[in-house]
Amino acid sequence: MNDKIDSIKILSEVLNFDKESIDQLNILHDELINYNSKYNLISKNTISQIWSRHILDSAQLIKFIDFNSENKSLADLGTGAGFPGLVLAIYNKSNLFHVKLYEKSPVKVNFLNKVIDLAGIKNVQVCEGDFKNYKIASDYIVCRAFKKLDKIIEISREIALKNHKLIILKGKSAQEEVETSLKKSLFKYKLIDSITDKKSKIIFVDEHI
Repeated sequence: MNDKIDSIKILSEVLNFDKESIDQLNILHDELINYNSKYNLISKNTISQIWSRHILDSAQLIKFIDFNSENKSLADLGTGAGFPGLVLAIYNKSNLFHVKLYEKSPVKVNFLNKVIDLAGIKNVQVCEGDFKNYKIASDYIVCRAFKKLDKIIEISREIALKNHKLIILKGKSAQEEVETSLKKSLFKYKLIDSITDKKSKIIFVDEHI
């Protein structure tokens, strides 16, 4: 298996990323390797699998987002090296859909801004500092490798100004966290298998505030 070739095949043929988007993802990949040699943006154990473990894993969320809706937006809490938010911004081609990346690490903020500039990614904004300092009026809130599910739900309700969809990429703890946080709640939710890891899940919550 070739991680890059296999991942790009899925990105192109299944998820419909166009050539421009693939080129931008290549810039993200290359800059991530450069930065990670100096800073710990992602685990060094995943460097050889950036395409599948980080890019494709993030990209699969496009199936749950309507990028063609007018004047809609997405907020990525604790985006880190841009996963999943920057990958979703690369896919987005609508001038009426905006992506905001929230990150408090100055090193990661610099990385994100450099990639955005080099790749010419549009309709995306990096919001530096603690996301709690912002009032978020987005239609979608996404996060990956962030916090426990109950804490994410609490945070999303505290900072959100409007009803939104909450989409969370989770590892093998997903089922347990759902049992603890959502089974007895009034939230409508779905637990969806990840295409990159059979042990991982996508948790989709319909939040009303």
